[in-house]
Amino acid sequence: MQKSEDGSYTAYSKEYDEHYHSTKDGALRESLLKHIIPAYNLTQEKEEVAILDICYGLGFNTLATIDYYKKNAPTKKLQIYSPELDASLVKSLQSFTYPKEFDALREIVEAISCDGEYEDENIKVEVFLGNAREYIKRFENKFDIVYQDAFSPSVNPTLWTQEYFADIKSAMKHDAVLTTYSIALKTRLALYKNGFYIYLNQGENFRDATIASKQELREYELVDMKHKIACNPNVDALRDV
Repeated sequence: MQKSEDGSYTAYSKEYDEHYHSTKDGALRESLLKHIIPAYNLTQEKEEVAILDICYGLGFNTLATIDYYKKNAPTKKLQIYSPELDASLVKSLQSFTYPKEFDALREIVEAISCDGEYEDENIKVEVFLGNAREYIKRFENKFDIVYQDAFSPSVNPTLWTQEYFADIKSAMKHDAVLTTYSIALKTRLALYKNGFYIYLNQGENFRDATIASKQELREYELVDMKHKIACNPNVDALRDV
């Protein structure tokens, strides 16, 4: 484990040679500011929200979402579906040092670690242990929100390709939004070529991020993708081999 800038702990993956979160932005802060809060604000009028969390990892996005909804929309129905390739990691999270904000979620952490799922009156969580590419093909017009938070395109390209985002788009509702920490042109191109509008998520205390939407948004600055393409004619989206 390694303490990140906001005091929360993250971990390092030897397989991917990356930390699970930005140590500069902070593990909890990154989840909240790049994923949970912007997605919540854009979908807060919905009484029920279905979220695809790619990938479960240390569970920060899922747990921070539950904590945030409990505090800000306690009666809202929340469904979270999350694929994760590393089964041993999920099992080990019962002993992970989470931030104090997650203390009240201990029952949920233990249920997910032991059984891969949790459900109560308002919350349903399913962690799928296996291939994310195959998992997302199970869904059509299902999700209101997608957290695209896999390891970076440079080390895990299969979860950032144009074909991958085509499957993601099929799994999303017509008014759904996708959040990601990546601002790489290749990532944005893979989304743009699937018909997404691309927006800049920018603010204090975190580095720039991206929001993609199947519909136009007024709350965020639209990225001029035609200009980006004209200025970078040799850059293209990642593709499946």
